[in-house]
Amino acid sequence: MTSADYESYGDDVPREIIEEIEARGGIEGIKRSLPDDGCSENQAVMHRACTDPVRLKILALLSGGPLCVCAIKDALELPDSKLSYHLNVLKKAGLISGRQKYRWIIYSLTEQGVIWNGCVCRSRDAVSGDNSSEGG
Repeated sequence: MTSADYESYGDDVPREIIEEIEARGGIEGIKRSLPDDGCSENQAVMHRACTDPVRLKILALLSGGPLCVCAIKDALELPDSKLSYHLNVLKKAGLISGRQKYRWIIYSLTEQGVIWNGCVCRSRDAVSGDNSSEGG
């Protein structure tokens, strides 16, 4: 690497940081490692869907297997309109799917929902583990 290469980053960037950037292909190499806009938008939708405690509870309920709306409603003690809203947010995010069986709709986690819920559960376990060690 020439001194001109180092100068393009500015005088205040340490040499070892510049070398790390260059090892990844420079700024262009780093840019190529970014997910495309569609992928980033899908991730953002999933993150937004999981910012509500009610929706996290729905995902937790469905982690045990498919459930009809009536069971979810009774477990969470929510009015129909509120539950419908939360289910629609999770469906649009691709985390759950619903299928009609007779006159009921049965909801279950999608493949993406299973993956997401696994990450949330591991995170919850880590947090509860931290809390239990602090309390004594």
